Amino acid sequence: MSGVAAAAVPSKFVTFLNHPAGPKTIFFWAPLMKWCLVAAGLKDLNRPADKLSVSQNVALACTGFIWVRYCFVITPINHSLAAVS
Repeated sequence: MSGVAAAAVPSKFVTFLNHPAGPKTIFFWAPLMKWCLVAAGLKDLNRPADKLSVSQNVALACTGFIWVRYCFVITPINHSLAAVS
């Protein structure tokens, strides 16, 4: 941002926008999209236990472990993606 727009935006918001894991990067959008999977999984809370898919839950757990490990080895460390995984 430059000019009048930069003067009108508070500096903390500009810092957030330009952060290495801010909304201009995949480090922001990946956790946001992964929360959609969590929301979809909340539907299963009302489903009877015998109707739950074991293979789906195992696959979700495995990808969670993989993504948590990945979140801590990349730069910048992505705590928000690790939390949702």
